[in-house]
Amino acid sequence: MAAFLVADGGSGAGGPRPLTTDEASRLAITRFRNYQAQGRAVTLTVPGTAGGLTVTGSVDYRRKVGYGVVRGTGRDKSSDGLIQWTPTSVHVRPMPDAPAHAPASPPRSGWYDRPLLSSGSALDTSLAIALRLGSDRPDNAELLPQNGAAWWGRDQVDGHRVDVMAGPPSRDRSGTAGNVRYWIGSDGTMYRVRVSVGSESQPVVIDFDTRKYVPVEPVPGVSPAR
Repeated sequence: MAAFLVADGGSGAGGPRPLTTDEASRLAITRFRNYQAQGRAVTLTVPGTAGGLTVTGSVDYRRKVGYGVVRGTGRDKSSDGLIQWTPTSVHVRPMPDAPAHAPASPPRSGWYDRPLLSSGSALDTSLAIALRLGSDRPDNAELLPQNGAAWWGRDQVDGHRVDVMAGPPSRDRSGTAGNVRYWIGSDGTMYRVRVSVGSESQPVVIDFDTRKYVPVEPVPGVSPAR
């Protein structure tokens, strides 16, 4: 179960308690649901001592690539612009007046490339986590309760009734600490994930939006991971 992430935060009262069989089954398929959908529209809210960042875009779970607009909140606009990322690389195109949504086709020029940092960056940790929220197969529902997964409560996200579940603890592989919290619907659809990043006091929040998923086109000259 090392593929599960570690996270913090939660909502709803009553937990924790052991998962029922139905809850374990929904938790086991939630990342597979994202993969089945090919991709999801997402909003990442990333904390920071100098002000936060918000990434609004899409993640392709088949090709392991994300694309969107990054904007600063409570900080200057030096980080604003377009962003595309894979498990190993980040491509940014600075834009002082970044649009609310990324253009469907990435611009052909103006991009700067760098490796995706495995530690020391709340943004890069958040980007990596977002890519790992899809899997080409369900997890083992029988092992989840044995490994510490639990039910924490009920909530609503964008009008959807959800259960808040904690995934099993896993080794710290990306600067995270705590227990996973997934907001999961009755059919196993993932609506929200909260993740605490070791260097920040506030959690990263990944919301799966109701807006339509827009397929991700690669930045010119960049090959997505296969």
